[in-house]
Amino acid sequence: MSDNVANDAELHALSERLQRACLAQRLSVTTAESCTGGGVASAITDIAGSSAYFETGYVTYSNSAKTRLLNVPPATLETCGAVSRETVIAMVVGACRESGADLGVAISGVAGPGGGSPEKPVGTVWFAWGDVHDQQATCLHLAGDRRAVREQAVRVALEGLIRWIEAA
Repeated sequence: MSDNVANDAELHALSERLQRACLAQRLSVTTAESCTGGGVASAITDIAGSSAYFETGYVTYSNSAKTRLLNVPPATLETCGAVSRETVIAMVVGACRESGADLGVAISGVAGPGGGSPEKPVGTVWFAWGDVHDQQATCLHLAGDRRAVREQAVRVALEGLIRWIEAA
C-alpha cells in the first residue's frame, strides 16, 4: 500500500472515531487552521454525516485573517509570532467563540520548504485544543517535506480532538 493510501486510510479512521465520540457526547467541533490549509476540516467532512457535529472551519493563513476572523490580538502576533503557543490558543478560543462550537483545534506552523528560522525551523507546528474556557497547547517538530509536515499535523490535530473528548 502506498504512503498516500495508508495516510488517507488512517485519517479516515481517525475522522470516523472523532465523529462517533462527538455524537456520543453531543459535541460540536470547529477548526482554525493555518499551515494545514483546511486539511483537518477536509478530513472531518470526508465522513458522511459530519454535518451533525462539525460546525465550521476557518483557514486563516495570514495574520490579518487571524485577527479579522478569530480575534487574535495584533499584539500577540507582533510579539509572539503566528507560530506560537499564544497565537494557537487565541485561535482556538476565537474559533469556538465565533462559531459557537463546543470544542476546537487550532494549528499554526512552518510547513516549508522555506519560511523557517533558527528559532522556528521548518516542521515547527503549534497545536491548541479546547474551548472558550479551557485550552491545551503543544509544539511539535515534524519531519519531512511540506506534504509530510501537513499530513502529520492533520493526524495530530484529529488525535488531539479525540483525546480531549475521551478525557472529558
